[in-house]
Amino acid sequence: MKIRPLHDRVVVRRSEEETTTASGIVLPGSAAEKPNRGEVVAVGPGRVLNSGEVQAPSVKVGDKVLFGQYAGSNTVKIDGDELLIMQESEIYGVLED
Repeated sequence: MKIRPLHDRVVVRRSEEETTTASGIVLPGSAAEKPNRGEVVAVGPGRVLNSGEVQAPSVKVGDKVLFGQYAGSNTVKIDGDELLIMQESEIYGVLED
């Protein structure tokens, strides 16, 4: 099943949770924080401006993005994947290699 977000919404697959700290301590599942980065799965056509024009989104499918801890409070499960749906403005930046 595919999802097509509307307007300036972005669908993100959250990265895997970190199970060990930098010092090598293994964290149980309940203590691990949810990661604040993920990969863009789908992007809407863009935000509609007051003039009626559509402003194209700045991210594209496949981008690795960084977002806030409480961004994308809307989660959906599609084909067993848990996906976040957020507005483009909730994304802080794109991670580049």
